[in-house]
Amino acid sequence: MSAPVLAFEDLGLVQGSGWLFRHLDIYIQPRDRLALIGRNGAGKTTLLKLLAGAIEADEGRRTVVPGTKVIMLEQEPSLAGFATLRDYALAGNPAAAHEVEAIADQIGIDLSREAATASGGERRRAAIARALAQEPDVLLLDEPTNHLDIAAIDWLEQWLGRYNGAFVAISHDRTFLTRLTRQTLWLDRGTIRRAEVGFGGFEAWTEKVYEDEARNAQRLDARLKIEEHWLQRGVTGRRRRNQGRLAQLKEMRAQRAAMIGPQGQAALAVASDDTKTKVVIDAEHVTKRFGDRDVIRDFSFRVTRKDRIGVVGANGAGKTTLLKLLTGELPPDEGVVKLAKTLDGIVIDQQRSLMAPDKRVRDVLADGGDWVTVLGEKKHVHGYLKEFLFDPSLADARVGTLSGGERSRLLLAREFARHSNLLVLDEPTNDLDLETLDLLQEVIADYDGTVLIVSHDRDFLDRTVTVTLGLDGSGKVDIVAGGYEDWERQRAPKTEAKKAAARPAEPPREKVRTKLSYKDQRDYDNLPAEIEKIEAGIARDEAALADPDLYAKNPKRFDELTKAIDAARARKDEAEMRWLELAEMVEALG
Repeated sequence: MSAPVLAFEDLGLVQGSGWLFRHLDIYIQPRDRLALIGRNGAGKTTLLKLLAGAIEADEGRRTVVPGTKVIMLEQEPSLAGFATLRDYALAGNPAAAHEVEAIADQIGIDLSREAATASGGERRRAAIARALAQEPDVLLLDEPTNHLDIAAIDWLEQWLGRYNGAFVAISHDRTFLTRLTRQTLWLDRGTIRRAEVGFGGFEAWTEKVYEDEARNAQRLDARLKIEEHWLQRGVTGRRRRNQGRLAQLKEMRAQRAAMIGPQGQAALAVASDDTKTKVVIDAEHVTKRFGDRDVIRDFSFRVTRKDRIGVVGANGAGKTTLLKLLTGELPPDEGVVKLAKTLDGIVIDQQRSLMAPDKRVRDVLADGGDWVTVLGEKKHVHGYLKEFLFDPSLADARVGTLSGGERSRLLLAREFARHSNLLVLDEPTNDLDLETLDLLQEVIADYDGTVLIVSHDRDFLDRTVTVTLGLDGSGKVDIVAGGYEDWERQRAPKTEAKKAAARPAEPPREKVRTKLSYKDQRDYDNLPAEIEKIEAGIARDEAALADPDLYAKNPKRFDELTKAIDAARARKDEAEMRWLELAEMVEALG
């Protein structure tokens, strides 16, 4: 095990009238890729600020190896006092101008924009350019994918994949964490646990921890202890129920695929009368222009009752425009959009026009009373708070004392109580923790109406939507049955075809290969099974490594497993690259 470059011993911090956490021991090694996981309000952002040295702890000692540069990418960077995004990105580091400009160009941001009028996405990109250009040894990332489109997220993932330093990331983006992290810090009920597994093994690890706690509680007959764990036990059950909901989602996608023609156009014109009666939004040959540009061009689609529609694409591709066209907020320049007369929608937008900070939680949910009407049914405010993962004692807390994620969750609780048959969610996952995302997926699955979702969260879309509308900025809208991964698979051949068309023609060669060599063919046939075998071995070793007591009980075994996983990942990467090269050869040979 390498010596830590950053550590905090016996860390404690007072918040309000009590300790937010106490007696925490944290260490970060030179090449760590850490996911920091915890519920909204657990203190994740505060912990990052303590590690960065931005705030002082009430107890404990922070140790940093001399010369180590620790940089934090804040969730909400302050641009006050800066005229332009460039001024902000270069603040305190004018020598990095070339590097800042290079990163800004790659991530797609005009640094000459006025800071005061910059959008959330532009601010986030400027903050990324500022942080990465400083060449940090330890990078602390607080929701780095918030406000980024998919292209920018892909770029950031690739940069972090090449990064030689250590990073700690707070993120609701499961795909981002699964691809990048190799260790996990779990901040839970004022304590911190560390596991040498990435986010991909997090749920299996936490399930084991909860099972061990439950056994200990029963052994001690600690009924009060079990009652205090209602949230965690509810989350465990929710995850299991969601497996059944995912199976149901696959069935809905298969049914929806039968309604979509081979060119991605809706084929509902010949659908049964029963299907026609379920149409809630009918768009026919819709075009919308801004100036000379067709943002949406010749788009036809029918949204049926209980559809879950995801809208994806780069920033500026026209996602919000499409959403406004489908909901009737914006008229088309050509074509027609017909809405069912009974359509009654709720829009939860990414701006989060949040409730007044001086209001109490019960004021927001129940107009100050004890009962809230949820879809016509009366529920006690304490019980309803539990359903949305709040401690019931927060009923009289002021909105201004809640974390950003808790305020977002409170907003969802308020809106989902209202009667509606159309739900429009614009970037709903921003500021939500992973457990709240599980809850949101469950609520969407059980919602007895139609849902339209604009999101850059790939995993969230894969778990919730039946149809994906993909925009590439040209005005064309791809219609795909399924989630984000299904859209990616469909557009991958088109992207490769465009790249091939852009390549200069090569001169004819005298000898043209017509088949693979014996060795190449053998590798092409056998590597997929070999990769699966390696993945199974990694999963087995990660499950063993997830034992929180392993290091204390058997440090030699811990070290062996860590080295075995690293070696297996290297073999897997090598095998995947070899197979991809062979697949390209097969494609070229026809």
